[in-house]
Amino acid sequence: MSQTLTSAKIGHIHLRVADLERSIAFYRDVLGFDLQQRYGDRAAFLGADGYHHHIGLNTWDSLGGTPAPRGHTGLYHTAVLYPDRSSLARAYKRVLDAGVVITGAADHGVSEAIYFDDPDGNGVEIYRDRDPSVWPRDAKGGLALYNAPLDLDELLSEAT
Repeated sequence: MSQTLTSAKIGHIHLRVADLERSIAFYRDVLGFDLQQRYGDRAAFLGADGYHHHIGLNTWDSLGGTPAPRGHTGLYHTAVLYPDRSSLARAYKRVLDAGVVITGAADHGVSEAIYFDDPDGNGVEIYRDRDPSVWPRDAKGGLALYNAPLDLDELLSEAT
């Protein structure tokens, strides 16, 4: 018998990275998080809206390491939720301006999402949710998510 969580949320993600400075620059300058605290040259914590940290980065066991090979278990992606479409568009523009290779993009009905990898090969999704009142539903009222193409050029036009 499963127990339903009513108010639990994912508080943060903590990533092993090979190069702390490179990862700080990515999560700060590309995704827009603020550096909240550093622990010397081996760990850093970044957050949004003054929160102590949404993302922890460390090199404790991974300094100079390489990404895990495909076909192994581990993190699929971290999803960063932006508050609205224009915020997502601005984040997408920063990703493009940084030369990050986009690996996918989709309209899921409930959300619009763009996928790519961070400098250590960890999957990243940036997305925005649509208002729940317009989420697609099936005949029984359940969610009817789908995977349709997302017009990235049209989204980019909202980045101003």
